[in-house]
Amino acid sequence: MSTVSNGLPAAGGRVFTHPDVLGRGVAEGWADRETDPTRIDWAARQAVAVIPFAVVDGRPVNPCESTGIRYGRNELGHWGEQVCADAVVTATDEHGRRWLVMVERSDGYGWALPGGHVEPGESPAAAAVRELGEETGLLLYPEDGVTWRGLPARYVPDPRASDEAWMVTVPALVHLTTTRHADFPCLTGADDATRAEWVPADSYRALVGHLASVFGGEVFPAHRSLLADLLG
Repeated sequence: MSTVSNGLPAAGGRVFTHPDVLGRGVAEGWADRETDPTRIDWAARQAVAVIPFAVVDGRPVNPCESTGIRYGRNELGHWGEQVCADAVVTATDEHGRRWLVMVERSDGYGWALPGGHVEPGESPAAAAVRELGEETGLLLYPEDGVTWRGLPARYVPDPRASDEAWMVTVPALVHLTTTRHADFPCLTGADDATRAEWVPADSYRALVGHLASVFGGEVFPAHRSLLADLLG
């Protein structure tokens, strides 16, 4: 177990930041360089937060759950709220069955919706389209006549979160016109995805069953409640 830089005692709650956050995370740019959250301008971050959160004694407090890790960032890089976007791409085949685009994550956390961090100055909708292209090769740009529908922002119960670092997603949905399954756009796993597939999704239960039986996989924990709500 590691401690954050200002030496908070473990007795005050579990203290943990994964070494990758301070090493690879900072080097690759997905983690805050600042190791002491009390030195961050929290007023600025709170002003643009998707889900309001409190700051106590200069430290952010997860607004939706207690993770068991009170201090530090666990495996996430951004102190406080990190906004991401997920692309929900569905299609209906010639038999009336619904299919969903999913990717197998390269970090071993299972199967997920294509998605990722919203870059500075980028809208969540644009981030969803970008991440979809990067992870699956599927390019569905609004300027090409594709109609995306933004869904309400929601807290992400990410297993990598802590009480001081958490994820919020703003999903975007697009449904392709009914077509033969054989004519669905081809997908190629890339970037953070080892593979990308069209998965049967008439219900969440059907989705889970297919991933288990065909790929020996399971749904990324952070996306289970989202997909259960969307698919029924």
